[in-house]
Amino acid sequence: MRVAVKFAYNGKSYHGFVRQPNLKTVEQEILDSLVKYNIIKNAKDSCFRYASRTDKGVSALGNVIAFDTKLFESSLLKKISSEDIIFYAYLQVEPDFYPRYAKYRQYRYYLKNQDYDFEKIISISNNFIGKHNFSNFAKVELEKDPYRQIENIIITKNNKFIIFDFYAETFLWNQIRRIISAITKASIGKITEQQIIQALKNPLKKIDFGLAPAEPLILMDVIYDFEFEYDKNLLKKLALFEHSLISY
Repeated sequence: MRVAVKFAYNGKSYHGFVRQPNLKTVEQEILDSLVKYNIIKNAKDSCFRYASRTDKGVSALGNVIAFDTKLFESSLLKKISSEDIIFYAYLQVEPDFYPRYAKYRQYRYYLKNQDYDFEKIISISNNFIGKHNFSNFAKVELEKDPYRQIENIIITKNNKFIIFDFYAETFLWNQIRRIISAITKASIGKITEQQIIQALKNPLKKIDFGLAPAEPLILMDVIYDFEFEYDKNLLKKLALFEHSLISY
């Protein structure tokens, strides 16, 4: 059978998600745990796949993996979890399920509130909603389509943070961190909002607005046409886990 599993992890503890030689990564730790408990034999034979890869320092509350296995039950969620990775939901899925093909993804960025003009930040952020060529606001890999559609950016604040929630089917490499860097620079007058607009309208004219830090960025959720089966006790840990990710 094929199983999809939802999990959270502290990205500050790893050199990114994807396996790399001689480095501690989220993917490698997950594979080691699945093999240890005889859930899979190896990544290739189990057709192991993931929904989203994240950079060094980026965390997640709702990433998803899928793999073929002979048996999986709720008691295994706690067994394969660790201090920095919490598995809390699963579901048996169709044999051809590929977790990258999701309805949408939600990323959250915690920006330290340093007397930014909140209304100005909202106004500048609105320029990124919709379909654009994001060549000037991402690290676009060869043969990757630079066009992406951001469905919405919801911005809230508290005493400590301005919180950005980005919603889109897919994102480009470094896209959110580059957008945040541009927004913050425009909000304090280092660049103008018009420069951002022109960078979106003229993607072939290269301009670099910088890259915001990785650690306040969290992959909040990956949404599909089905609902996972949640372990309620493990699910309760997520609020405290999120708090630990932003205590900087």
